[in-house]
Amino acid sequence: MPGGRADGYTVPPVNLEIPRLRDLARHAGPHLIEATFVPLAIFYCSLWAMGVWGALGTALAWSYGVLGLRLLRRERVPGILLLGVAGLTIRTIISVASGSVFIYFLQPTLGTVVVAGTFLFSAALRRPLAERLAGDFCPLPLEFIRQAAVRRFFTQISLLWGLVYVANAGVTLLVLLTQPLSTYLWAKTLISIGLTGTGVIVSVMWFQRTMRRHGVSVTRRRAPGIEAGVEPGLALAAA
Repeated sequence: MPGGRADGYTVPPVNLEIPRLRDLARHAGPHLIEATFVPLAIFYCSLWAMGVWGALGTALAWSYGVLGLRLLRRERVPGILLLGVAGLTIRTIISVASGSVFIYFLQPTLGTVVVAGTFLFSAALRRPLAERLAGDFCPLPLEFIRQAAVRRFFTQISLLWGLVYVANAGVTLLVLLTQPLSTYLWAKTLISIGLTGTGVIVSVMWFQRTMRRHGVSVTRRRAPGIEAGVEPGLALAAA
């Protein structure tokens, strides 16, 4: 019922368009493979051939090679690439200075805990981080996001993603502490992809269901030209 009332909240009639998951997957898939599985395979092979410190150096050199190639070709250097290379550099320096490989792989897990805390804290403050991220992905009318029902939804989604990141950090840390490094590398990648993918699907379905309850029409549009938010050379920054 357009513009109807549900649970005491009124949402103005509005139609929202979101990219189809199929289009997102088609555009993101090749980049995901290039950014995750290819560098992981390079690291894995280097691990067997040169040991863990040699593999770390190879990962760092490969990432700088990707950055240098973009600069030589005068291509745009995405901010996420710069952040990834910077993060990988800092992790490597700290690990070399401490002489601990464990610290190298622990740092991303600590970062995941920080992200989880940010989501949960934003929900507690009723300033949900999920609302800001959704606005970047799919701009929402101001009068729409000010509705109590919509804000409550984004608070719940922020809680969901906080729990997703808590689960990611917890399971990853358990694998790091109990499994060989070679097993950890592949397991962490699969765990992260699995949890993140599940979170995205649940979020989209939850969003559509909630909006329909409040009289908001949600349609999926084709999304030409979408580029994945990951770049080659960054996978090991989160390994």
